[in-house]
Amino acid sequence: MKLKIILGILAILILALVAVVLINESAFKRGVDAEVTALFQNAGPSDTTVVTEADLAHLPPPIQRYLRRSQVVGKPKVQFVRLRQRGTIRRGPEEAWMPFEAEQYYSVNPPGFVWHVRASIFPLLSMVGRDKYVEGKGNMHITLLSTITVVDVSGPELDQGAFVRFLSEIVWFPSAWLSDYLTWEPIDSSSAKVTMRDAGISASAIIFVNEQGDITNFTADRIMAVGDSSRTERWSTPMTGYGESGGFRIPTQGEAVWQLESGDFSYIRLEVISIEYNKNSLY
Repeated sequence: MKLKIILGILAILILALVAVVLINESAFKRGVDAEVTALFQNAGPSDTTVVTEADLAHLPPPIQRYLRRSQVVGKPKVQFVRLRQRGTIRRGPEEAWMPFEAEQYYSVNPPGFVWHVRASIFPLLSMVGRDKYVEGKGNMHITLLSTITVVDVSGPELDQGAFVRFLSEIVWFPSAWLSDYLTWEPIDSSSAKVTMRDAGISASAIIFVNEQGDITNFTADRIMAVGDSSRTERWSTPMTGYGESGGFRIPTQGEAVWQLESGDFSYIRLEVISIEYNKNSLY
């Protein structure tokens, strides 16, 4: 009889825990949805003019080659983006890879994004998080089961990191490389330097383009969190697969790598599974 009572109490506790997790997950998702809605509502006037060859004339030759290959000429400029990803992610060089799925939303003018991710640690145990860059500010909020906060960080270092992340991800909506907040410097026939300025922040990166016109890599100095401190390290996003979506040729597979003195640390490998342009609404 006592065993039945104990089992009954355990069942009630498990159901109560599941209910709490579901309630918290729903609340977390509503919070993310509200941030996405605000991102779109606060966007500037849409510029969906058609890209012409003349728009490319001021760019370094490898970037012109890349944008033609990306099929931006003759198409309206992109102002809003929503996409879905999947892949694997890990928190440290010695930690296990975790499968994840994510949704991400972008505004081109002004630049901003909201990323909502779920990574599986074990069956029935997941990490749910949100990363964002909005109005010059970055914030990363990671939870266990949408209930226990694991990470909730903001500040100048994260602002810069999220800023560089946005710059690197323009590869998924290539007409945004024509934005006024970007300036270019030629390097050679296969690379160029781009500098982005927004909300008092600036950062530069090197873009590498092959002979066919595909971007193969993006490198920049980015602030990396290390425990309770941070330091600037070289960061890159090599791209390993391409495809066509929404009329553009874009990278569909790649990873992000910290190029550390101790060796390269790849921490995310992803695939874009769907992408839609100029839809300023939630999935």
